[in-house]
Order: sequence, then C-alpha cells, then structure tokens
Amino acid sequence: MTPPPPSLSPREVEYLQCLAQGDTIQEIARSWHYEESGARSIGERIRKKLGAKTNTQAVFIACQLKILEPNRRHGDHAGYAAHKYRGEEPCDLCKAGEREYRNVRRGTRKDTAA
Repeated sequence: MTPPPPSLSPREVEYLQCLAQGDTIQEIARSWHYEESGARSIGERIRKKLGAKTNTQAVFIACQLKILEPNRRHGDHAGYAAHKYRGEEPCDLCKAGEREYRNVRRGTRKDTAA
C-alpha cells in the first residue's frame, strides 16, 4: 500500500505552480511581497515534506503525486477558462491573466474602430 501524498497548504501548492511556470524565488518573493528568505523557507518546507533535494525535484514529485497537474495552464486566458470549465473558482493568477487578456482585446477593438 502506498502512503498518502503529503499535505501541502494552498500557498505551498501555489509556490510549486510558480516554480513550474519558471518563476525564480526572487520573482515569487517580489510578487507575494515577501522577503526572499521567507520565500526560500517555504521552498525548504515543501522540499522536506516531499523528500526532494531541489526545487526542480519537488515540482517533479508534486506532478507524480498529482498535487500539480503538469499540463494545467495558469496566469492567462486559457488557464482562466480551464478553471471555469472544471467548475472551479479561478485562482488569483488566472483572474489577473484574464483581466489582462480582456484589456488587450478591448484595446484591439478600440484601435480597429478608430
């Protein structure tokens, strides 16, 4: 019998999602208004829970354990639409991406109408 996957907080899962999208620890800290050391400590806690040596390995293990969905998009219109399709409340990152997408579309329509 396989042991149950470790329990990660929503913030820890969000951290892994940011890493999976290519964000650096510095970028995560800046976007969350954290000190870099605070963001690093979240990473250390996650690696310990998952038994990973590196952040890359933590993301890989999280995908294997289905904590992260490897093909799941975030932070853009497609990610927002995927949340809606699954009947989920879109995450903050996807809401922001959807707003940006709509603003660009709105700007394009205004440019072509002029």
